[in-house]
Amino acid sequence: MQAPSVGGVMLPRGNGETIRLSRGASLTDFAEKINANPASLVAVMMNLGEMVTATQSVSDETLQLLAGEMNYTVQIVSPEEEDRELLESFDLEFGEDEGGEEDLVVRPPVVTVMGHVDHGKTRLLDAIRKTNVIAGEAGGITQHIGAYQVTTEVNEEDRKITFIDTPGHEAFTAMRARGAKSTDIAILVVAANDGVMPQTVEALNHAKAADVPIVVAVNKIDVEGADPTKVRGQLTEYGLVAEEYGGDTMFVDISAKQGLHIDSLLEAVILTADASLDLRANPEQDAQGISIESRLDRGRGAVATVLVQRGTLRVGDTMVVGDAYGRVRAMLDDNGNNVAEAGPSTPVQVLGLTNVPGAGDNFIVVDEDRTARQIAEKRAARERNAAFAKRTRRVSLEDLDKVLKAGEVQQLNLIIKGDASGSVEALESSLLQLDVGEEVDIRVLHRGVGAVTESDIDLAMGSDAIVIGFNVRAAGRAQQMAEREGVDVRYYSVIYQAIEEIEAALKGMLKPEYEEVELGTAEIREVFRSSKLGNIAGVLIRSGEVRRNTKARLLRDGKVIAENLNIEGLRRFKDDVTEIREGYEGGINLGNFNDIKVDDVIATYEMREKPRV
Repeated sequence: MQAPSVGGVMLPRGNGETIRLSRGASLTDFAEKINANPASLVAVMMNLGEMVTATQSVSDETLQLLAGEMNYTVQIVSPEEEDRELLESFDLEFGEDEGGEEDLVVRPPVVTVMGHVDHGKTRLLDAIRKTNVIAGEAGGITQHIGAYQVTTEVNEEDRKITFIDTPGHEAFTAMRARGAKSTDIAILVVAANDGVMPQTVEALNHAKAADVPIVVAVNKIDVEGADPTKVRGQLTEYGLVAEEYGGDTMFVDISAKQGLHIDSLLEAVILTADASLDLRANPEQDAQGISIESRLDRGRGAVATVLVQRGTLRVGDTMVVGDAYGRVRAMLDDNGNNVAEAGPSTPVQVLGLTNVPGAGDNFIVVDEDRTARQIAEKRAARERNAAFAKRTRRVSLEDLDKVLKAGEVQQLNLIIKGDASGSVEALESSLLQLDVGEEVDIRVLHRGVGAVTESDIDLAMGSDAIVIGFNVRAAGRAQQMAEREGVDVRYYSVIYQAIEEIEAALKGMLKPEYEEVELGTAEIREVFRSSKLGNIAGVLIRSGEVRRNTKARLLRDGKVIAENLNIEGLRRFKDDVTEIREGYEGGINLGNFNDIKVDDVIATYEMREKPRV
């Protein structure tokens, strides 16, 4: 049924039907669903006060606003659901083991080490692997997700455990949560001398949200002031009750530095897995899993660390990881050795992908390169549309000109490049969460893995953006180009520093706030008449000091008689002075203001810029 809509534009009206659209859909996508002309939807949006083109990705709120105007309901399809539908269209399914019970075999548990910064997570992994991870980390902070596999002996049987090393800084919260979701068991590291700290609770909540069993490693038992019993008591408040107290959580006292009781901790992981989980997978099906970390290597191209969750990944397989795809050219284990295949719960580095996938992207092996390319391209288009929709700033036509002229909204544009996708993602997430008030907006125009390139500088020139290089530098002529064009490129290796400097820059963009500071008060004892200067107040300074060229107000019987006066003349006896202090007498001239009487009080003040906190 055709019916007039906003502004007389003819277009279909719904009966409350639900229209399913992906995040970042355009007006053309909406028009196809309801059999309407996209141009008519553009006209409706203009009447609603928003300028949108037919092919532009728009936000969820815009789609819902338009749908409500036309009596439709819009359901925004989640990325996970959209991805499932995409795979189903290729007769693929992610997350299910094929075959029956007889096809499933036991797989190693996947473990994430969590806990407060400085409580020894990296040193624990260091002790487990007997290699030095911490020496390569700037500031002793783990910057990347890595995955490692170790073997331990339990009941005279060799058992494997896979460790996912999630970074310790709170800025990596999203990555830590993602690490927990791909995890079977979480090891919560708590220092015996510090006890439970804020990040300990944060890590604990992530593990609980992922619904994984927890093994507590009470570290630093060799340090002075260590009290493992106190840690057990504190964690009881958060629902982790030690086995010796009648609970079901295994606590192991260790010293990562001294290498004490590491074997007992690994045994506790295996026992917890055997008691609480049914860890089995089908190694015969096409491989599926998750991308743990990825980076761009100068000699080898895109290198992705993936965790095989089911099936077996082999050299020569065609795989699609997020919006990247390719044939597996080579696979390396965590020691850098070439391997031909990787079974369930095995982490490997994969070479041969077209580009760098994101941390946490699912991977799936497909039969044909063409299928992989189609899936990757559709995922890339979806991500691009969602990003465009997220970046769109909703400003109505009525106030657009006013906002720009008044400078009410200031924006800091950023381009972020890093050595690994997880680092870039975490840094972007942290910066976007900076809260310095509504006056300043932060916008990430582009983020990517690899060196800062000339195209990044071009984009920064066109948008007045700052380029952030995290563990990367400018490549080739990009540095010279940046210097020539005056583009600000900043390099960081520790995430704290990047966040602090950008936050300071944001605060510097804020309009200054001023507060009134009282300087002094003067009581008028006598009024002198001057034909040249008008009335002059003979005063006694009651408090503080009175300075020339400061602001003043006049009080009479406690009430303000005049505001915004100026101390234009200040004399002590016959001398002109710049200030008179408490307890001294002098003469004050208030310029053209002459309504002064004996016993009036002149209060002086100045406006000082208020520091941002």
